[in-house]
Amino acid sequence: QVQLEESGGGLVQAGGSLRLSCAVSGSIVGINSMGWYRQAPGRQRDLVAGFTSGGSTNYADSVKGRFTISRDSAKNAVYLQMNSLKPGDTAVYYCNAAGVQNWKRVNDWGQGTLVTVST
Repeated sequence: QVQLEESGGGLVQAGGSLRLSCAVSGSIVGINSMGWYRQAPGRQRDLVAGFTSGGSTNYADSVKGRFTISRDSAKNAVYLQMNSLKPGDTAVYYCNAAGVQNWKRVNDWGQGTLVTVST
């Protein structure tokens, strides 16, 4: 099982930046995708940015050119650099790890970190 802990959320003005961090612990054997999702009040949880099993990245159209996902294998961490933030980016951001471990599908989440973008 993978344990994920997000940090770095907070209140920021529109146009500002934040960097979210996801500390990864536990076994990552069999994990083939990792990414960031977000969920605004009353809305579903959607993918923001992620790494695929092949190592490529994908982004939601709404954040392309503004957000960058990265990872540091030595530190077991995944990051989300968010620039040019907009009020529409306000949401709880979750780190996700998915794959197959011990023949079982794994889809683990962190507790989330709140990002609030003010006008």
